[in-house]
Amino acid sequence: MNATYTVGEVSEQTGLSTHTLRWYEQVGLLDPVNRDAGGRRRYVDDDMNRLRFLIKLRSTGMPVRDMVRYVELARLGPATVAERLAILVEHRERVLAQIEALTDDLKIIEYKIDLYSDAEAVT
Repeated sequence: MNATYTVGEVSEQTGLSTHTLRWYEQVGLLDPVNRDAGGRRRYVDDDMNRLRFLIKLRSTGMPVRDMVRYVELARLGPATVAERLAILVEHRERVLAQIEALTDDLKIIEYKIDLYSDAEAVT
């Protein structure tokens, strides 16, 4: 049987606020979430897996509109694999560019640290 999770449990496990979880559902990033007899949301493992992936996309800077497009394509099934692949490849290129820029920034910071460390050693 599939495990179920309350909105609070999902929030705790993912780090997303309950407001964000509801918003993800509203904008279509999540399929409509099942509800228990009391009308409370009950997330399942598939929801959790999708959320974990979406969190990775978001934390690497993918715009929400691209995330929504990806999810819409995924719902349409295997015929959209090429389009989903294109979205992910394009995003990977942006992430790699960010990593390169951060690496360059880090080199400058390390240079300054070395410079100040050498100055401290002299005094």
